[in-house]
Amino acid sequence: MAVFADFRGLPEAARGYSIALGNFDGVHAGHQAVIEAARIDALQLGVATFEPPPRAFFRPNDPPFRIYRPARRNARLIELGAEAVYELPFNAEMASMTDEEFCRIVLHEGLGVRHVAVGFDFRFGRGRMGDAARLSSLGRSLGFDVTIVDRVEGVDVAKASSTAIREALISGEPEKAAAMLGHAWIADGAVEHGEKRGRTIGFPTANIHLGSLIHPRHGVYAVKVRIDRDGGWLPGVANFGRTPTTGVRDPLLEAYIFDFEGDIYGHFLEVALHHYLRPELHFSSLDDMVEQMHRDCADARAKLSG
Repeated sequence: MAVFADFRGLPEAARGYSIALGNFDGVHAGHQAVIEAARIDALQLGVATFEPPPRAFFRPNDPPFRIYRPARRNARLIELGAEAVYELPFNAEMASMTDEEFCRIVLHEGLGVRHVAVGFDFRFGRGRMGDAARLSSLGRSLGFDVTIVDRVEGVDVAKASSTAIREALISGEPEKAAAMLGHAWIADGAVEHGEKRGRTIGFPTANIHLGSLIHPRHGVYAVKVRIDRDGGWLPGVANFGRTPTTGVRDPLLEAYIFDFEGDIYGHFLEVALHHYLRPELHFSSLDDMVEQMHRDCADARAKLSG
């Protein structure tokens, strides 16, 4: 499997695929239906998405909204059978293309597609001028077939919606997000040096900034943690927020791994949010905060074992 960062200059072996085309943030049930529709026996399966997402290009000051970082999204697409992922660069040039130019320059001349599958609500081209029916018409003129996937029957609309997944995370409902994703939502990143206050009170934490990932509800979570994508998932508890007791700062995810010792600064950490335990609180003293943290750990252990 290969990931291509442009539609230009592709090796001939990477052209001529049947592709699923869309944003694929979350790779939920609706996205999976589009990928299945692109699965043609005689053709190799590819997925084409936009990087960065158009929303990030047009509204750069929006709060973080990504459900997956690109690497995790791509890994999920590979799991679903994609043999190539095309990250189409969404820039001023792409944003200015008409629907006809996008089909001709990107899909036909660039990717050399032989078949394209899209969702019923797919829009493309300058000012979202083209829809799925227009794509089908343009495809016929350029020599490739188009399959339009209707709303997934028998699946709750929310389960085929990236918006619903985001709303669940923002509302502190990780279980609901997991039901839509098919697994617990995972925040990931390199472990950073923090204030190192946790080790002085018996709770050393591994800290990661979420960056462009969506920010879940501030508070304490029962989590499972994996280090460097290797080995099993370790139980723990994590706080996401600004730590109002010890000094407000930018939101940070601080994970305490149960019964773990080791220096993991700079290592890649995955933190799967399983249960929301409580909102972030301001305590009158460190002693009160530590007492609550012991209760949080007991609560998290019970939730994760149950």
